[in-house]
Amino acid sequence: MLTTIQYKSRKLKIDLSQPLDISMPIKGDASNVNAWYIGPPKIEPEVIDGDTISVEKGAVVNFNTINFNPHSHGTHTETVGHITEKVYSINKHLTQFFFLAEVITVAPEKLGDDYVISKKQLQFALGNKKREAVIIRTIPNTSDKLSRQYSNTNPTYLKVEAAEYLKAKGVKHLLIDLPSVDKEQDGGELLAHNAFWNTSGKLRLDATITEFIYVSNKIDDGNYMLNLQIAPFENDASPSKPILYKILN
Repeated sequence: MLTTIQYKSRKLKIDLSQPLDISMPIKGDASNVNAWYIGPPKIEPEVIDGDTISVEKGAVVNFNTINFNPHSHGTHTETVGHITEKVYSINKHLTQFFFLAEVITVAPEKLGDDYVISKKQLQFALGNKKREAVIIRTIPNTSDKLSRQYSNTNPTYLKVEAAEYLKAKGVKHLLIDLPSVDKEQDGGELLAHNAFWNTSGKLRLDATITEFIYVSNKIDDGNYMLNLQIAPFENDASPSKPILYKILN
């Protein structure tokens, strides 16, 4: 279904019948992606007065209770409320959902015992492009990212100057295929989170970070329209479903 949308001063043609989903599903077992030292999510039928509320068990409906943590168990979008004492709800502060986005692919650089994404790499990938959203795919990019167990593995992270560069460039929405933009064990400094949200100055309350995406190798680097969908949780973060659409003109 081809449609033309007015986006700020531009008319953009996209095909709504060709969505490119870059989210990870949440599954109720140990094969689910995981980080931050907790167990897998659980998706189980509720038991009421000894009866299991599942059609398979003779009930007339399926009535599952889901136990998960958005930061640990899949694609999620978070506000500055993730790192502030004051609560900033994602449901209240993400109020627009379509953004001009750039997909870039980065090979993390070795830095001591770590792998990092540097400002120089982002500058090379983005150049003079002005985008509201930047989507970072790291390589190697294999499908085991959908089930990887990240706890105690010291995953790749953003150097603080890379986060500062994105902020200075006016990027409002950062999406990345890692469990965090920061180092797994950093003594609580959270340098990239703090830099991107500008916690030392005026908070960027309308800026978001989306972690644990998965960008298929079938998706080329380049310019897309991003639809950043969230569940309406009054929480610092929500599971999310970012969808890309190719821009055809």
